[in-house]
This record gives sequence, C-alpha cells and structure tokens, in this order.
Amino acid sequence: MRAVIMDAPGRITVGEREDARILKPTDAIIRITATCICGSDLWPYRGVEPVDRTPMGHEYVGVVEEVGDEVKTVRPGDFVVGSFVISCGECEICESGYPSKCVNSEFVSATIGTQAERARIPHADGTLVKTPGRPDPDLIPSLLAASDVLGTGWFAADAAQAGPGKTVVVVGDGAVGLMGVLAAKQLGAERIIAMSHHPERQRLAREFGATDIVEERGSEGAARIRELTGGLGAHSVIEAVGTEESLLQAIRSCRAGGHIGFVGVAHRGVTIPADRLFFAEVHLHGGPAPVRRYLPELIRLIWERRIEPGRVFDLTLPLEEAAAGYEAMDRRTAVKVLLTV
Repeated sequence: MRAVIMDAPGRITVGEREDARILKPTDAIIRITATCICGSDLWPYRGVEPVDRTPMGHEYVGVVEEVGDEVKTVRPGDFVVGSFVISCGECEICESGYPSKCVNSEFVSATIGTQAERARIPHADGTLVKTPGRPDPDLIPSLLAASDVLGTGWFAADAAQAGPGKTVVVVGDGAVGLMGVLAAKQLGAERIIAMSHHPERQRLAREFGATDIVEERGSEGAARIRELTGGLGAHSVIEAVGTEESLLQAIRSCRAGGHIGFVGVAHRGVTIPADRLFFAEVHLHGGPAPVRRYLPELIRLIWERRIEPGRVFDLTLPLEEAAAGYEAMDRRTAVKVLLTV
C-alpha cells in the first residue's frame, strides 16, 4: 500500500509499505478516506525528534474493510473517525475519562502511521466511533479534524474551564489554537482573546468565535491581556504551542485562581520556573488529549452542521504530494494540510 515515509529530517517520500492486516481479534482494518499533516509532524521534519524511514500520520477517517472476531461496535462498511491514541475503552483509566492514558495505549504516530491507503487499528471498539451513515463529502474535513485537532482544542478549553461568563485567552494560532477558539465559543465563553499576528489566522479565529485579537508577545502580550481584563488576567487560558515562552505567556495571562489547559507538545529543554508557577496560583491541566472521550459529541455537532472545524484546512493535496504539504506547513504558508487518499 502507498504511504508517507519520512526518510530523514526534511525528506518526505511516498512509497510502498506492507499492507495492513488483522493481527489480533480486536483489530480493524480501515481504508483511509482522508488524513492530514499535524503541527507535531513538523518536530521530526525539523530534526527536533529522531526519524529514520518512519511511517507518518495519526489523524484519519475512513471506511472499515475488515474486523477481528472480537470487534463488536463497528463492522465492514461503517464510516469511522478514530482517535490519535489507541485505547481499549475498558480499563479503569479509560472509564475515568482519560483514554489517552489507557493501560493499552499506543500513539498512532509511533506504531501505525495513517498517512497511508490503509491502517490497522488495534482495540477498534475503544478507539473508533462510527458516524450515523456515510457522510456527505463536505463533512469529511470536519470529521477528520475531530480525530485530533478539534478534540485536542476541545480538551484544552474543557481543562481551562471555559464557559458562560468566562474570558478565555488562546495562546497559539495554529490549528489546535484555532480549534480551542471554536471550542471555547461552543462552551459558552463570553469573551475569547486570540493571540495571533498572522492576518489569515486572525480571520479564522474571528470566524470561529474570537472577540479580540492580541498581536503582542511576551511581557507586552501579558500586559495587553491584563489591560483587556481590568488588570486581573483571564479566567481561562488555552496553551496550544508547547514552548517555554508560550507556557510562561499562558501563566502570565491567567488570573489568580484561573485555569490553564495546556496541550502544546513540549519537548526536551522546555521548563517552567517553579517560582513563577508557585506565585501565579493557577490551575494547570493538560497533556495528550483524551479525544476518544469527546468523539461522540463532536461527531454529533458536525453531523448536525452546528460546527465546521474543517475550515481549518486551507490546503488540500493528494497523498502523493505530501512532501509539498509538509513544506507548506513548515514555511507557515498553510495552517493545516488535508491529504486525500
């Protein structure tokens, strides 16, 4: 089967991989309809993470082609959305609402790679959610967004306790940050301040529900947030970047007793000064988003056309042109690239 391979940092090819096949009775084989490139895929592309002929991709929607003998919730022919983390759905951690930390968890990017024609999905019952029927083509981008960036932005807004009467600040104007804006709006936030200095991303942020845009960064950005919030800071802050600067920006922007939902993937060398955190008196909650927890509700909202997160995709390419998609995201000429299969 055809699949995207990262041969080395900055080097993308589309070549042949062994066909996906059932290995365990809890597996399902998915014929991928659409996949995409994630901001986190740029870490190995830029040489921050090791890579050596690595199959890429962890966001996916498609049609079930085959299931193992123990799979009960999906069957061949079903259109499904899957989480970017494999989860069994039955352990105590899954049942507590954190399937991304399932005792049987696997990161799809590490063990499967879904920028491909097909994928084997372990623990299909705990990972996949079928849609009410075959979606109209225009719904597919939004359903694909639910596989990661929408679910991640939603978790960030939930963790930050965005809701009625709240002012929410979103640090990061990539796909996840923009989905955080959308989620905060859907959760009823009164005011949503998006931190962005890119006009096209500002436009999207406003379409998704941002009421204010702050272009400043660092201490100037924090001062601007304080100015907009009567000197107090925001009730809720979404951190969607993962750098030390963005984490400190989130802490500085949050009021005492406020909540920060952090979902930006931090890498080695990113630290938070303990004294800053101690004296800020804020709540921190985040990590790999438990997307599977939110999928049924997100699919319902998309199916009923109450939200359109698929607008975050501003470049669509065939799988064979994946290298151009990586380059576009690396150069920030695209927010998020959808790959058709």
